[in-house]
Amino acid sequence: MRIVQAEVLVTSPSRNFVTLRLTTDDGVTGLGDATLNGRELAVASYLSDHVAPLLIDRDPHRIEDTWQFLYRSAYWRRGPVTMAAIAAVDMALWDIKGKIAGLPIYQLLGGASRTGLRAYGHASGTDIPSLFDSIRHHLDLGYQSIRVQTSIPGIKAVYGVASQKQSSGQRYDYEPAGRGAYPQEEDWDTRAYLRHLPTVFEAVRNEFGPELPLLHDGHHRMTPIQAAKLGQALEPYDLYWLEDCTPAENQEALRLVRQHTTTPLAIGEVFNTVYDFQTLIKEQLIDYVRAASTHFGGISPLKKVMDYAAQYQIKSGFHGPTDISPVGFAAQLHVGLAIHNYGIQEFMGQSDATNTVFEQHMTFTDGYLHPGDAPGLGVHYNDDAAQHYPYQQAYLPFNRLADGTVHDW
Repeated sequence: MRIVQAEVLVTSPSRNFVTLRLTTDDGVTGLGDATLNGRELAVASYLSDHVAPLLIDRDPHRIEDTWQFLYRSAYWRRGPVTMAAIAAVDMALWDIKGKIAGLPIYQLLGGASRTGLRAYGHASGTDIPSLFDSIRHHLDLGYQSIRVQTSIPGIKAVYGVASQKQSSGQRYDYEPAGRGAYPQEEDWDTRAYLRHLPTVFEAVRNEFGPELPLLHDGHHRMTPIQAAKLGQALEPYDLYWLEDCTPAENQEALRLVRQHTTTPLAIGEVFNTVYDFQTLIKEQLIDYVRAASTHFGGISPLKKVMDYAAQYQIKSGFHGPTDISPVGFAAQLHVGLAIHNYGIQEFMGQSDATNTVFEQHMTFTDGYLHPGDAPGLGVHYNDDAAQHYPYQQAYLPFNRLADGTVHDW
């Protein structure tokens, strides 16, 4: 069996997605997600111009060999563009292997370790009443764990708050990347955030009680000592985790955070390889791995990093917003179902248009996800639907402080 075709498919049903479709000489197809929000065409070009020609006539069964070839032969390793491209190839090859075997991918990874995958939803509000309404809405949808994001008095726009105006017409937290030729500028004040956030979690706990698992995303905006201060301030409200409390390129920064708080920490959605987690896992500076299959090189390395994390009782919390396409999301669900050290999966649901382009076997029932038992990933790409949604230029926002300094969004 040989690969005879490698297609790079770009479509924009509510938001931009990049998909790789491989076809074998026997007519078996496999899909992979290569979406990099705000830089989609860079990955599409990387795949079309540099990777696709190398795949023709290769044996699709040699997944590990192909992964190592693409990673090592370029010489220039790592980075989100390279790793998203490799991820798409890896997923597509696993998809093909599953279809040939007649099995869902999780069966090829050792079988299911659980019957379903606990998920958390994104609740947000511009004030306490609207936040409470959002939490109740997500509980009605079946979520049993809730991420809480809130507006901050004096700040015009804040990451993760759904009701803010968005040029795409979508919910802001569904697609924060605005349509247009230049990124949207937003404002930020860390001191205001640190003062306000604990009062929000106090109100939520008073309203919904101690049992509901609550999460929060700091989105890389704090210094290590600010993150430590917030983690300590949130301890009375028993968070499931505090996510991305500080930019983790400086892995040693988490030592300082860890010294000052027992609030569980989740990090890694912007990481691309196991090396980014090396210190964090070995020194047990985090509790949850936030890597995403799409930006981490695919199914193969995601399974490997979780096997490494298992030695230190660190669990998964894979990145799963809507800039992970249904293909990449399915890949994560198969890994999550198979590994023993599963924690929780981020899930907010795709738009109706996206679900028309990407036909799925995934289910969400009573707060739990399952990838389904169709062979391979369990996702089909609908070409007829996709052609109605051409690519649209879009950029994620960026922050400036009051004095005009560019800050982490």
